[in-house]
Amino acid sequence: MKTFVKFCGLSRPEEVAEVPAGGAAGFVLEVPASPRNIPLERAAALIESVPTEAEAWAVVVAPSAALIHRLFDEVGVDRVQVYGEIPGELEFLEIHHLVPSVPVPADPAGAPDPKIPPAEDYARVHLDAAGQPLPGGSGVRPSWEVCARLVDANPGRKMILAGGLTPENVGDALATVRPWGVDVSSGIESSPGVKDVEKMRAFVRAVEEFEHGHA
Repeated sequence: MKTFVKFCGLSRPEEVAEVPAGGAAGFVLEVPASPRNIPLERAAALIESVPTEAEAWAVVVAPSAALIHRLFDEVGVDRVQVYGEIPGELEFLEIHHLVPSVPVPADPAGAPDPKIPPAEDYARVHLDAAGQPLPGGSGVRPSWEVCARLVDANPGRKMILAGGLTPENVGDALATVRPWGVDVSSGIESSPGVKDVEKMRAFVRAVEEFEHGHA
């Protein structure tokens, strides 16, 4: 697959095993209110089973610099996706492996498009619905029109579309927004925080079918 696929909010080895080559396993950490939150120690153990050709991502909210250090040094993640403010006092390599999540309104209603962080600092950027109390899994869709404008205005940037994606609509999302990657959480669950392996496989198939039709 050419499209980067991130499965977010994973908590069990059988879920991690479904992460496609070239994609990522996302673990929600230090967000106690989230049904997808898991302890750092559990994430570290799950990372050992992440497929070789995939990455391990931590998903955090307004983290401290100390937490960022721990995630890279102790938990062993490849990247840290950050909702909210990014702390100072980070090393260059840490900054380069952060993925800022840019909030995109579901209904832009004439508001200016969000600003995208500079490419020299962040190789990848995450686009998600604005105004959600919890990161990931809200099922709320950002404006695809705004997301498409952001992708068009930032050629070559690795932008990852999230928010309200499912196996049924990811093909339309890819056709409309043309992102570098997609990120899904609640759209592949049987209940909050519990992934459905068949839905995970259906999501990957839908991405592959889109790519086959647009080869």
